Amino acid sequence: MSNKQSSFQLLRAGAEHVDLLVPLFDAYRQFYQLPSDLPRARAYLAERLREEEAVVFLAAEESTALGFTLLYPSFSSLSMKPLWILNDLYVVPEARRRGVARALLEAARRLALETGAVGLTLETATDNYSAQRLYEQLDWQRDTEFFHYSLTL
Repeated sequence: MSNKQSSFQLLRAGAEHVDLLVPLFDAYRQFYQLPSDLPRARAYLAERLREEEAVVFLAAEESTALGFTLLYPSFSSLSMKPLWILNDLYVVPEARRRGVARALLEAARRLALETGAVGLTLETATDNYSAQRLYEQLDWQRDTEFFHYSLTL
């Protein structure tokens, strides 16, 4: 890997990183066809971090945010162990194919190992092929045993 590809830093975000995270989080939501809402994004992220309800890893190069992943803690009743939900993963288009997403996924994996979790879970759009390829390269398994349902309120 060249220096340019490996020059970003990975860190666990805290309240002091909200300003770097907000544009990424907003762009992520827009990727999923939701309208931009920077004030709500800021409030949402600030509260999750302040209340320690989520873990966010941030990839940055100098003062430029390149990507993030947001994880929520959960539990597995069957294994009776913690479980992490990798809810969000986003890399800005100009930083893609530099190993940012891979580094963020590896940070999530380390967090799961360090916390004694049974594993991680995520969902992605059925047409998000590049993400699916990366997940499978990193040994994530597509669920073929269970159907997942949701109830929108």
